[in-house]
Amino acid sequence: MNLVAYDIIIRPILTEKSSSLMEQNKYTFEVHKSANKIQIRQAVEQIFKVKVLSVNTMNVSPKPRRMGAFIGKTRSWKKAIVALPEGQRIEFFEGASV
Repeated sequence: MNLVAYDIIIRPILTEKSSSLMEQNKYTFEVHKSANKIQIRQAVEQIFKVKVLSVNTMNVSPKPRRMGAFIGKTRSWKKAIVALPEGQRIEFFEGASV
């Protein structure tokens, strides 16, 4: 499958935990399910013009939810935590508040 950078990075994850990770120069993204670490690294470097030290990925499994008598599940998705070297930042996150 041939994915371009903007198909791989779906959206940033802005939570309390991801905000605390930003202090350690780590940024969290929702990424395409079939993207691997190498593709995620290249996409972040291309979009945000930064150097990536490491990429950690995890598959987030669906959780059960109820709507009255109906039982369903949330969607499953893939999360990537990208570490940047000291002194580099992703400006996209800096103005965001949780």
